Amino acid sequence: MKALIKVGYACNDHCGFCHTLHVRHIDGSAAEVHAKIERAKALGHTMVVLSGGEPTIRPELFAWAAHVAELDMDFGLVTNGRMLAYPDVVERLLKHRLRYVYLSLHGGNAKVHNLMVRSQAFEETYGALANLTGKGLDLHVNCVITKHNVDHLRGVVDACLPYPDAKLKLSMVEPKGGGDVLFDNLMPRVTYVAERVIDALEHARTRGIDVSHGAIPLCLLPGWEHAYDDLKTHRYATMIEVGEPDFFPVDDANKTHPPPCEGCALRGPCPGLYRGYHDAFGDAELRPRREARSNSFNYRLLRVIETDLPCPLRDGSLGITPWDRGRHLMVRNGPKLGVYRADTRDFSDEEIATLKHRGGQVYVDASRKAAPDDFAADLVKLQKASVCADCAHEPTCTGLWEPLFEDLFSRDDAAVAELLQTYTGDLLDLGCGESRYVELLRERAESGALRYVGVDPDGEALDRFRTRWPEAELLASDAESLDSVLGERAFDHVMILRSWNHLREPEQVLAALRERLRPGATITIVDDVAFGLARSDAQTRRAEASSAELEHLRNDGAREAAAVVARCGLEVLETRDAGPATSTLWMVRAVEPMA
Repeated sequence: MKALIKVGYACNDHCGFCHTLHVRHIDGSAAEVHAKIERAKALGHTMVVLSGGEPTIRPELFAWAAHVAELDMDFGLVTNGRMLAYPDVVERLLKHRLRYVYLSLHGGNAKVHNLMVRSQAFEETYGALANLTGKGLDLHVNCVITKHNVDHLRGVVDACLPYPDAKLKLSMVEPKGGGDVLFDNLMPRVTYVAERVIDALEHARTRGIDVSHGAIPLCLLPGWEHAYDDLKTHRYATMIEVGEPDFFPVDDANKTHPPPCEGCALRGPCPGLYRGYHDAFGDAELRPRREARSNSFNYRLLRVIETDLPCPLRDGSLGITPWDRGRHLMVRNGPKLGVYRADTRDFSDEEIATLKHRGGQVYVDASRKAAPDDFAADLVKLQKASVCADCAHEPTCTGLWEPLFEDLFSRDDAAVAELLQTYTGDLLDLGCGESRYVELLRERAESGALRYVGVDPDGEALDRFRTRWPEAELLASDAESLDSVLGERAFDHVMILRSWNHLREPEQVLAALRERLRPGATITIVDDVAFGLARSDAQTRRAEASSAELEHLRNDGAREAAAVVARCGLEVLETRDAGPATSTLWMVRAVEPMA
């Protein structure tokens, strides 16, 4: 895990899009950087990466590199590479465990690159590649895309051909610093950037170059969604600017996922749009995808700390700010504190933080299974520690969590079963294959209280259902094709139990169901929200090697489902959402208005 330290903002290039346009006069002291290197070690990082500005113009560079190596960490640089054109500089840094270089090259020739950086820099920057290649480095070349080079990306690809160990990244310009001040002059439209990047990616693939992209919405890059690249894919955990008292987790706060991104299957890894771009151009260029996505993620155990402090974050050496509010999870059980981290890209930072803090949907996996299938037995609910209740840091802190040894799953499931016992008349069970309540429903049907019809697209699931209730009327169909199996039948109740988030077009399904509801008929929707699982390293590896297929098309909670129900003209009777005091289960009940 990398720690990124900004040593100062001076630079020997003058890029028009420079993030630090307004602070180039500020440098951190040698002692400040020295202390931050030691703090990175204390936080458990295995690599320190220096950035700026331009870190290689600082005379303390070799002393900092040596200090990193003395603390048994690897060393890295984010650089324009000009000083690395000198072989002796590279050799000295290699002796101090230089392992990672992220080098900026914005054109495949001097004309384009020098225009971008507003310096006569191409010969040195490009020359650095010859000194860095073949050294066993994790070597990256980053090209920032503006209006000035968007039509010259193939040239950058070709320039990297002699250096097969260099991984090329094509990045959308950020409206920050110079990119903000010169926005109209520099900022191309993102759809055109995506078009030219796809052309360059295809060009690179035919030449065997390892290539990626950054800061471009994934929905605009069909076929290349997997090739995204950002701070998280480079394993950066924290960063610190000049003058800041402690490290902060890396984040994407400068980007946004506007409303069209809700429910998009690509949202987890997707950068969305830069906020400044969205403010200027809106979101009409986005093309969200409705595909299967995960409904859970892993918090992998990093280490266990022994502590008797009421709060080792606030009162101890761990500190508040270095820990990601969503992606880190601190689980206290007696004197032991487990430090976990979620590196998943199935969910965005915002989604993870919301599920964890507002939803309280984090659990310890107490099973040995790749995928827990009996939540009541397999999962232990986590709750915020009491010390967090009145803490001033609570709104920004990752928090302390403790196990709650209470079976919330069985409690919440019993509430659903109790409701089903009140149903009478004709009942349609849409998505019945799970058959969780089959004995209860069979008993109600055999008593004459219910006339039951179950529908599910999974033939094997229906076969399993029949072994438990041979007399049940079961029909094979997906939810969008009910006319073909139900004809003109009408119902007093419809259940959509744990299948709402499997529906491809829930609004369309509800509209079709309304035609079959008698006045006063009810619809009951029950499903699970997404959740995080705290797991050991072995459990995490086993789960991630599992062949389980993704089935959910969304991760709606009660609030989202109730909004769809209301739009379809049904009267919402009850909305029971999942939260810190519940299991993953939520419920929405609605009624067909009387004529």
